[in-house]
Amino acid sequence: MTWTRTGLAPTVPAVKFRGKQVRVLGSVLAALFALSCASSQAPGATEPQASAKAQAFVDPLPSWNDNSTKARIIEFVRAVTDPEDPAFVDPDDRVATFDNDGTLWVEQPLYAELAFALHRVNDLAKVHPEWKDQQPFKAVIEDDRETLVAAGTRGIIEIVMASHTGMSTTLFESIVAEWLRDARHPKLQQPYTELRYQPQLELLRYLEAKGFKTFIVSGGSVEFIRMFSEEVYGIPPERVIGTSIETRYEVQGGKPTLLRLPKIDHVDDKAGKPVGIHQHIGHRPILAFGNSDGDFQMLEWTTTGSAGTRLGLLLHHDDAEREYAYDRNSSVGKLDHALDAASQSGWLVVSMKNDWNAVFAKK
Repeated sequence: MTWTRTGLAPTVPAVKFRGKQVRVLGSVLAALFALSCASSQAPGATEPQASAKAQAFVDPLPSWNDNSTKARIIEFVRAVTDPEDPAFVDPDDRVATFDNDGTLWVEQPLYAELAFALHRVNDLAKVHPEWKDQQPFKAVIEDDRETLVAAGTRGIIEIVMASHTGMSTTLFESIVAEWLRDARHPKLQQPYTELRYQPQLELLRYLEAKGFKTFIVSGGSVEFIRMFSEEVYGIPPERVIGTSIETRYEVQGGKPTLLRLPKIDHVDDKAGKPVGIHQHIGHRPILAFGNSDGDFQMLEWTTTGSAGTRLGLLLHHDDAEREYAYDRNSSVGKLDHALDAASQSGWLVVSMKNDWNAVFAKK
């Protein structure tokens, strides 16, 4: 089988993944074959050899089912890290970017950061009595979700500006830390930091072990995600790219401080994601993983119009039993345009239901 340099698209239409599936389980099959042969022969030198082969195989992605999706990921990593392979990529260029909400942790029924913002508005309403008659704050106070949705992007921005700004960076960090400690997901009744995806943690560690530099590229605010990225995902704050608030240096009471202003500096969503990657990383990724239309441009920029072997992935939330099932009609994490483009673009659509044997990280 052969594949193209830009998308690893197989030339055989019936096969949906890149590279040879047999390489992924090759060492296991070889070990099983050797053991089956040894069982029909007298004990001898072949038995320790077979045992050594079996022990040598360590599955890097145990929470991923052994199917074509897993095979394609492993073959991609093998190809770009094998100096003898034409697809080899220098370690300096092995950049992998991951969206956060819905890609690394749960995003339904609403984004964790939005839940934080709504909580913060309710707290601030005690010193802003006028909000009880002002939209969108009135809708937050009355828990009127229909009106909140109708407020659209403009309403969300007003809520974020009220809840995220007008304070020092130090104070904001302490408020976020307290909320993360106490908040619980409304359905799963777990701290949000416990609702990270185990298969994605395995993929992050696998890529890093193979010389990749992993980054979070999110539409959420960079300051919010940096509060937990290292503890939750093992990704340090300097490798988080997100929407940013304009910040100003001031000296207050003889002490230097950074003040968060009510103005957005950069929106790291949709077309803003490639811009953020360019500004903060300086390398075009060779792997990008998202889950919604907000990640379309990041996957498009990663896999299209540049030489080399590349991989785009989309997580499809189709598991209502273990998490949630949603895509085209969802107001949170909508996956429509990107899902339609996946086949033509050679992107790998990962089914939560069929490709993962576990969802949430083990405690």
